[in-house]
This record gives sequence, C-alpha cells and structure tokens, in this order.
Amino acid sequence: MRIVRFQHQGITAYGLVEGKTVYALEGELYGEFQRGAAVAPLADVRLLAPCQPSKVVAVGLNYRDHAAETHNALPAEPLLFLKPSTAVIGPDEAIVRPAMSQQVDYEAELAVVIARRTRQVSPQEAAGYILGYTCANDVTARDIQQRERHNSRAKSFDTFCPLGPWIVTNVAPDDLRLQCRVNGVRRQDSRTSQLVFGIPALVSFISQVMTLLPGDVVLTGTPAGIGPLAPGDVVEVEIEGVGVLRNPVV
Repeated sequence: MRIVRFQHQGITAYGLVEGKTVYALEGELYGEFQRGAAVAPLADVRLLAPCQPSKVVAVGLNYRDHAAETHNALPAEPLLFLKPSTAVIGPDEAIVRPAMSQQVDYEAELAVVIARRTRQVSPQEAAGYILGYTCANDVTARDIQQRERHNSRAKSFDTFCPLGPWIVTNVAPDDLRLQCRVNGVRRQDSRTSQLVFGIPALVSFISQVMTLLPGDVVLTGTPAGIGPLAPGDVVEVEIEGVGVLRNPVV
C-alpha cells in the first residue's frame, strides 16, 4: 500500500495510490482507514511530504561504510539528533542552500513513519508501532557541522529534510537497496542490511528517551558516498520497494 499526502484542485488530503490513480483515504490515517473513490490520475496531483511529523529523530553513523569514510569508530549505542518539522519538504520541492554555508551535502536515508504513540517499547514490539517507510534526504551544512562539531544548526535549516514520495506499508526493511544520484550520476549505493542498529532496535531505543507520536519520522542513517550539492543540481534518493524522491537545489 502506498499512502500519499497530496493537493488537487485546491484541496489537501491523504490518499492511496494504486497503479497510476490516487484514491481517497477514508477513515483515520493513524487508525482504521480504507480506500475510497478515485480522485485523479497520479500525474494530475501535487505530491506533498507524506506525513507531518512533530519531530524528526535522526541517527548518526549507522552504516558501517559511512563510519569508515568519516574515520569514526562504530558507536556502542545509537547516536541521536533532532531535525525540526520546519525542515520537512516534499517531492520536487527545492532544497535551498543557506547563505551562511559553503558546503551543503546530501545524505540518502530510509525513513520510518510512526503509526501510534510509542513509549518504552521493546524491539520485539516495535513493528506494531510503525506505519511504513519512505525515502529521506538528511541534508547537512557540512562546513557548519565540522566547525561546530554539532548537528543542531547544520541539520536544521528550512528544506533540509525532504521526504517522499509516499509511505509504503508492505515492504520488509531489512535488506533494501538504497541509492543517491546527483544529476543522474550515482553517488551512494548500499543496502539496509549494512545498518549498525536495525529498525526495531532504533525505534525501541528512541522510545526509551522520548515519546514518538503518530506521524513522527525516524531517519535511520546514511551509507558511504556523502558529498556536496550545488545550485542547479537535482538529487534523487531511490530505495528498493519504496520509490524515488527527487528534489532540485537552489
């Protein structure tokens, strides 16, 4: 099942995509819902970020090859940081390079979308709290991150968290191919089987620290191959079984 948030004829709504058609989502996204009537062809709607998180919880150094390329030891436990909800944008929306940064990097990631209030759950319980998965780009002002040795400002600029194009509910996340392309050239290529901490462990660990709410997003880390973006670039995150998230850079 592919869940979208979209605009069509001045209306913003959630829907379900089957084939090349968007159908109405009847009921509650974070509760019980079903497919309603056909709304429009997929090509005729504007896709938005597929959820509206109260917070985005991200995980650093969670791919073995990325830890190696940054000359860092593998962490003993997940390294968490937050991105604000105001950083979230959807497919085809522009990533804006801020004037105060001279190096803005892409970071392709698998994102987890939370289905219900999640607090102090075990890894074995975690799957029952997940709505589905989407593509993400953890855009980073690398020069600021390196200068400050901190993620808060470097990761938090408006437009620095593209999500989309939809939430997929029926994919197994354990061994998916994840790629990033810039102007059609592949820059990152890995598999989620290379995660240091798997998704059940991450959701459980985070839920011991903070309560996750319906629609919140967990970014699971990026593999090796991070690099800069320039105005005029088009960056794509593709995840097997999920989809392709495409954003221009301005």
